[in-house]
Amino acid sequence: MRKGRLCLTSMIIFLIAVPITAQEGGGQRGSTPAASGPAMTMTIPAFPDGGQIPVKFSQAAEGAAPGEGTSPAISWANPPAGTQSFVLNMRDMDVARNRTTDDQAHWVVWNIPATATGLPEAVPRGSQLSDGSYQISATGPVYRGPGAAATGPRHHYMFELFALDTKLDVQPTADAFETRANVMKAMQGHVLGKAVYGGLFRRPQ
Repeated sequence: MRKGRLCLTSMIIFLIAVPITAQEGGGQRGSTPAASGPAMTMTIPAFPDGGQIPVKFSQAAEGAAPGEGTSPAISWANPPAGTQSFVLNMRDMDVARNRTTDDQAHWVVWNIPATATGLPEAVPRGSQLSDGSYQISATGPVYRGPGAAATGPRHHYMFELFALDTKLDVQPTADAFETRANVMKAMQGHVLGKAVYGGLFRRPQ
């Protein structure tokens, strides 16, 4: 009788121990729920999320070079633990380029340092910025402001911020759409978090 009790006890210990060992063995990263805490957020003080983008930050601004404009100040907070760099992707969701699924590449900035908490207003033109990050748009190595026609509907412009667990080994090419595709491909498997902020715009009549 005593021997039977010992066998039963051993079986119970074994059944309890097995799932604990399996959990400790891991699984793919990201397969378990994220740790509790505030989500990463992004803010553009110049306009509310989903609101009208001021003309100042568009191609229609007085003195703006063709296809350019002044970039708005952007800030973010609560990046995930382990963030090594950020990518910012600004898109015009209402443009289908050359009958493809590509939308307009208004601004792609990658390898933004993990220590950054935002971008200042009026980021200067140039392929590589002073903090080591790169930028490109359909206009060139510069922010391309919203430019929807005055006679059509307002376009939806999305600012997407990605927190990555690595820096990207991607160099800008002569084509913004090719470069953006390269950045997006290199990001796969490295995204720790994402924040999105949107705005509407059409040129004043």
